[in-house]
Amino acid sequence: MGPGTAIVAELWSPSTRGRAAGALLAAYGVGIFLASGIWLLLNPLGPSSWRYMFVIGMLPAFLLLYIRRSVDDPALWVDADRCRREAQKRLEMGVVSRQDRELAQFTIIRILSDPELRRRVGLLLLMSISTVVGYWSVSTWIPQYAARLAANGGHQSQLSASLVGLTFSAGSIAGYLVLGWLADTFGRKPTIWFYYVGALTLSLCFFLFVYDTHGLLVMAAANGFFTNGLFAWMTIYLPELFPTRVRGSAISLVFDSARIVAALGPLLAGWLISSLGGIETAAAMMSFIYVVGLVVTPFAGPETKGKPLPT
Repeated sequence: MGPGTAIVAELWSPSTRGRAAGALLAAYGVGIFLASGIWLLLNPLGPSSWRYMFVIGMLPAFLLLYIRRSVDDPALWVDADRCRREAQKRLEMGVVSRQDRELAQFTIIRILSDPELRRRVGLLLLMSISTVVGYWSVSTWIPQYAARLAANGGHQSQLSASLVGLTFSAGSIAGYLVLGWLADTFGRKPTIWFYYVGALTLSLCFFLFVYDTHGLLVMAAANGFFTNGLFAWMTIYLPELFPTRVRGSAISLVFDSARIVAALGPLLAGWLISSLGGIETAAAMMSFIYVVGLVVTPFAGPETKGKPLPT
């Protein structure tokens, strides 16, 4: 996520950066949508159908050959990298200055040694944990919950779970794109806060008030719009809070550290499900992780709508 996000942020103008970053993440949503659709077709083929999915999933990796050879680095990063290399040469020659030491410093150490950058990373990490844990501990249970409702209603459970996954992915794509547009129109922080409210509300409503298959698809799409669409704040807001020389490292530090913490979320959710005897209450309880994002967002950093990237 880090390098791709930084490239888009550094190439697009401030007035359209939100929409560009939203479109970048929407491509991920399109991939999930296609995977859900392909699984809907392959699932009836029997126990080996997952093997076919793995083979198909390998094909997009060949796009990396094109990306590595044909996509140029942004001018902002090229200039920052040149300054860093020149600073390293001066230090090797014995010409020592504070600015050169900072430019040549390992990026993670540079981020953590700067009080303001360190504070931002800490607050943004809480927001990222709220977003990622909310998805992995709540939304990933939606297909299983749908399958159980379908089985109770006498419908084909596997087909219903696949359809719910498909509509959830469709809602996610819309959520990414709309978040980018809202961020460019109304600002980053109000839009992020609105999505946290929507993710919390829709997650609670889905697991506490959907008891039949009639509203299942609509609610799954709405849930995907907010809980998955919420991820777009990281592609939009994170690059705008860090200078070029540490931007990619800072983005990865926030997002990837949150994923390590989020690995515990499904374990906790699974324990709650086994303890409480059902998905509904456990998923609803885990939904309150979004409150962390609601509380932290106003203090995470400045509003960056329409502003140039820090250099």
